[in-house]
Amino acid sequence: MSDNIFKITSLSHRYSSDWAIRDINFEINKKGILGLLGSNGAGKSTTMNILCGVLNQTEGNVLIKGIDIRKNPKEAKKLIGFLPQHPPLHLELTVDEYLTHAAYLRRIPKVDIRSSVEKAKARCGVAHFSDRLLKNLSGGYRQRVGIAQAIIHEPELVVLDEPTNGLDPNQIIEVRKLIREIAEERAVIFSSHILHEVQLLCRDIIMIEKGKVVFADSMDAFNNYIEPNGIHVWMKTPPTDEVLLAIPGIEKIDRQSDHILILQTDRTPEVNDYIVEESVRNNWGLREITPFKSSLDDIFKQLSSHS
Repeated sequence: MSDNIFKITSLSHRYSSDWAIRDINFEINKKGILGLLGSNGAGKSTTMNILCGVLNQTEGNVLIKGIDIRKNPKEAKKLIGFLPQHPPLHLELTVDEYLTHAAYLRRIPKVDIRSSVEKAKARCGVAHFSDRLLKNLSGGYRQRVGIAQAIIHEPELVVLDEPTNGLDPNQIIEVRKLIREIAEERAVIFSSHILHEVQLLCRDIIMIEKGKVVFADSMDAFNNYIEPNGIHVWMKTPPTDEVLLAIPGIEKIDRQSDHILILQTDRTPEVNDYIVEESVRNNWGLREITPFKSSLDDIFKQLSSHS
């Protein structure tokens, strides 16, 4: 068995004549959450389907604890739990029936199935819904059941594809908390196209754009790497756009509210000083001035240009 929990080398896949992903490399050596971030169509789902054994890659290798998932899929898949973007739930079944079915599919010994189901339900907070039909559960609890089936066999690696997609704000908070708890015991790959989600949850990050890795490092390194290209300000009495645009370095104003503005800049070093000076001179009531980082699309462009 390998020291690596998971390792991808030179992974590429082609649909017809087009490459969906090209020469992707990364590995996981410890418990915690790795964020797989990319815009829609970037190649995230293709990557996850390959690493979970759903799709055979065109080139490259996928190893889970040193086991090649293409050469020995049964043994490798025993070590992986997978929650696709659309959870594979049988809505006509109860929670107990569905998780028992999942345990059989994962080839858990018959004598251990009951205890495995109970443990997964308790871990995911759905034990009180044991006899409830899945179709009668809320979106948040359906997602919890989907996560329960992904961990029922206690895998080394859990892969979650957009697990908070479609949930309301309260459900998102609950599912995030559950994912953090699961990551205390095993490695988790968390896929999303929402940068804020990944920043909140993940220790490390892999960014894919147009099928290629454009960034792979810790979240701290990512936050330090991305250059601010704007300024977030709060003013009691902000001036007109024309007045602000006259300040050297300010290129665009986005008014978030009566007091909050996002000022896009050309990265002139002294622009913050200019804003403070003008605010004091004209009594704009500046209370806050902080760097503002790009939108996700702009970040991808910036990283792609550097890669």
